Amino acid sequence: MSTTMKALGEAARGRVITADDGDYDDARAVYNAMHDRRPAAVVQCVDAADVMAVVAAARNGGLDLAVRGGGHSVPGFGTVDGGLVIDLSMMNRVSVDPDDGTARVGGGATWGDVDHATYPFGLAAPGGIISTTGVGGLTLGGGIGYLSRGCGLSIDNLISADVVLADGRQVRASDEQNQDLFWALRGGGGNFGVVTSFEFKLHEVGDIVGGPMFFEVEDAAAILEWYRDFIADAPEQLGCFFAWQIAPPLPFIPEDRVGDLFCALVSCWNGPVDQAESVLQPLRDVAEVKAEHVDLMPFPALNSAFDGLVPKGMQHYWKADFVTDLTDEAIAGHVEHGKRTPYVSSTMHLYPINGAAQRAGADEMAFGHRDKNFAPVIAGMWPDPADNEANTKWVKDYYAAIHPHSGSDGGYINFMSSDDDHRVAANYGANYERLAAVKATYDPDNLFHINQNIEPSGRS
Repeated sequence: MSTTMKALGEAARGRVITADDGDYDDARAVYNAMHDRRPAAVVQCVDAADVMAVVAAARNGGLDLAVRGGGHSVPGFGTVDGGLVIDLSMMNRVSVDPDDGTARVGGGATWGDVDHATYPFGLAAPGGIISTTGVGGLTLGGGIGYLSRGCGLSIDNLISADVVLADGRQVRASDEQNQDLFWALRGGGGNFGVVTSFEFKLHEVGDIVGGPMFFEVEDAAAILEWYRDFIADAPEQLGCFFAWQIAPPLPFIPEDRVGDLFCALVSCWNGPVDQAESVLQPLRDVAEVKAEHVDLMPFPALNSAFDGLVPKGMQHYWKADFVTDLTDEAIAGHVEHGKRTPYVSSTMHLYPINGAAQRAGADEMAFGHRDKNFAPVIAGMWPDPADNEANTKWVKDYYAAIHPHSGSDGGYINFMSSDDDHRVAANYGANYERLAAVKATYDPDNLFHINQNIEPSGRS
């Protein structure tokens, strides 16, 4: 191991942080504090050459290798015991070409970095709903967020990617180069290499009208029944998801309602501002709005509005599905367990993935769940490890109530927990066998296995 560390120190420009360094504990920490792992080294890569050096060290030393962008992985895939961590956070440069409507994004950038760089041009790349989320992890899993209905998933807007492979080479994947790899990257997760930069097509997104509307829990069933029909035909420029939310102490929350549980509709209208009132009025008509913060705002303001609920160091346990039809039975399960939401950061979000997100063919890229209409996630998040058993049980019980009505065995890989490895094939769907063949081509020894892992074809 000392030989490996010495070689890394000589080969990498970025810092090689080990247990001997005073900031080792900070360097090894990830967002989900359930994962308290001790890697042999965390390498803060500054360029692709650094990434290539760490990949070679892991391969030659027979060490486990974790890759970290934003560090938000619920299963803790951004860290590992005894192995090496590629920390891409220093590689966060975003370069915008406004004439071409594209951006080149470093593999360690967050969506906040992208929003900061693109907003002044009135542009955005479709990402998620939390600005501290890493671009790499979210994109490689698919990329569901506010703009999915109007602009498609993040992968639908990926033009190319620079990838360091298991053999140490860096290649470009696109529709013209390494097409099989490009196909696999768009939904296949971190199985095929380390993406050091992404090139995205951008969309016209500047100031949007949106934000949360809070309703009484007693209205949740009626709102969900209305929502499943409304969102099927709503204008595609409207992003809108259902959520449970314990009211935090914010200016728009009545003081006597702070700490109460509400259900919510969180909207993002990226159409003409003068149409926003008429588009959003049906949301206000479905039930009495008890509090709201819906206004004209910069898109980055909405995309960071929930950041405060998910600070680094919380305990996380999540479950998820893909859903074609939101049945009455599923709604009953949502209401029964949603009203037991245990903590202000815990929630269930029901994301719509229709509209533009359904335009790609099921086999056009690795993300094959193009016939699904919703992606629900039960996200348990709380600060105190003493509450792990009770809060994990809430997530499991909620999932057990709604999963039989999902119509699907698989879910969004970015929402999976560490005990969901038995769902891997279902999560990748009908494209799994083709993914396994691409894996055998680019990573036959499964060096990149700290992920929702795809076993290479023909490997016992």
